[in-house]
Amino acid sequence: MSLQKNSGPVRWFARLMKSANWLQKLPNKLTPPPFRLMQMGSAFWQSRVLFVAARLDIATVLGDSQFSADNIATRISAQPDATYRLLRMLSAMGVFEEVEHHLFKNNALSSYLREDNPKNVRAMVLMHSSEEMSQPWYEQLEQGLRSGDVPFKLAHGMEMYAYMDSHPEFNALFARAMDSVAALTGDSFATDFDWGHFERIIDIGGSKGSKSLAILKRHPHLKAQVIDRAEVIQGAAQYWAGREAPALLSRMSFAAGDLLEAVPAAAGDKDIYLLSAVLHGFDDDTCVKALHNVANAIAETGARIALMEIVVPESRPDLASTSFDMQMFMGTRGRERTLAEWQSLFDRCGLLLEEVVSLRAIGNILVLRPK
Repeated sequence: MSLQKNSGPVRWFARLMKSANWLQKLPNKLTPPPFRLMQMGSAFWQSRVLFVAARLDIATVLGDSQFSADNIATRISAQPDATYRLLRMLSAMGVFEEVEHHLFKNNALSSYLREDNPKNVRAMVLMHSSEEMSQPWYEQLEQGLRSGDVPFKLAHGMEMYAYMDSHPEFNALFARAMDSVAALTGDSFATDFDWGHFERIIDIGGSKGSKSLAILKRHPHLKAQVIDRAEVIQGAAQYWAGREAPALLSRMSFAAGDLLEAVPAAAGDKDIYLLSAVLHGFDDDTCVKALHNVANAIAETGARIALMEIVVPESRPDLASTSFDMQMFMGTRGRERTLAEWQSLFDRCGLLLEEVVSLRAIGNILVLRPK
């Protein structure tokens, strides 16, 4: 039984991604090496102006209108000339459009910074360029490379998740950023995988349950139980009230839990455990412990595991997967893994990899069951 759906569109997406990866390397071929290295070395200029624009919420201020730089400066309480120079650079980058001298409006890119856009990635931009996440990159990368220690811990004196537990403002920003991941990955996890074979999703580390909801919308017979840290789960049900139909929300429940302690037991072969971008934050031994807990919860029921993760190509990996891997190095003891590295973990846990389901996204769904 294959759980792959939309094979044709998925293959077409894979070809497009290969083409995009090739195009991404063109500047290295077309730009003289010294200038290309200078571009790379100053790339943080672009990330910082984007961060400040997101902080000042300029895209939301613009909305569907067009305003002069002076007008925008007044609305964001900033100096007019400096605001113009910021917007001019962003416009040159393709973020915002200068329709005429000093007059700006949103464009296809900046519209995804608008808070009124349900698919906006503003929180993700703010989180990645925050002081908490930037400081390890700027101050502790070299030391982390030399010692093998996690740069985030070197910079802040504690592991990232412990830091979030003691810093509620950053914890809230991180949660908002994770909720916006769907804007990056789309809904292919819900459409390219055949969830119709199951009756209940046990969504481990599912935050507020946005992925479960996307799946439930397409499969009226399904129910979902979302498990996450108490700090994340708290208020999740209230978050969706008024945003989604009561009948839909009645099929989803929330519970606090710890993957490294225990997970809810499976009831039968119509249950499936969803772990989306959870294990890449763990080292190998912690992954094994987590997977053992899920395997024990499945026991002899015949339930499955859907592990949604990046699978790094064995040779010539793309920039996206290697960038995510470095971010894992910076903030956690985890990593992005090749299929062989994933398989090694599954073997240690007594889990059989039944299928690799491809998605129209940068990740895959690895389907597992106990041997």
